[in-house]
Amino acid sequence: MTTPVSPQLQSQPPVQSAKPKKPWWKRWWLWLVCIVIIVAIAAGQGNNTGTSAPVAQQSASSAQSSAASPSAAAPSTTQPSTPQPSTPSVPAEYTSALRQADTYANTMHMSKQGLYDQLTSQYGGKFSAEAAQYAVDNVKTDWNANALAKAKDYQETMAMSPEAIRDQLTSQHGEKFTEAEAAYAIDHLND
Repeated sequence: MTTPVSPQLQSQPPVQSAKPKKPWWKRWWLWLVCIVIIVAIAAGQGNNTGTSAPVAQQSASSAQSSAASPSAAAPSTTQPSTPQPSTPSVPAEYTSALRQADTYANTMHMSKQGLYDQLTSQYGGKFSAEAAQYAVDNVKTDWNANALAKAKDYQETMAMSPEAIRDQLTSQHGEKFTEAEAAYAIDHLND
């Protein structure tokens, strides 16, 4: 047996929620969280640029001072220590300059002077003159091969004559290779 439905209940529309739910991207608190995260990231990047060099210098100086004190070199345990190979202590700035020099010399085929200028440039590596000189003196590369690679690049991409290439290779406003390195490159340009 079915119960009859009153006419008043039949004419009423179904009950709806009073307020539709907002999509997640329209919530005010989500935007506030995003803005806070962006500001925090920007503030963190601004602080890192000015403090990295002094921290590296402080750690290098503390490493040198601890190596100089005999009590710091003595082992603190009673176990026999294994002899360590004696290697001269190289400051962190010098090793960083050497790594960057290796990249520039062996992938971009730079000259010694061009490499030194790039490492010390305020728009480049910003290394000290001593660190840059250490890197140039210790990087493993073939300067003649670098000059030849640059010469071939000028020949292929810019269709330059051998004398124009020589001028570009030795120019103080160009690649800054030595006369001997440029001569090697021109002599082997078509090998």
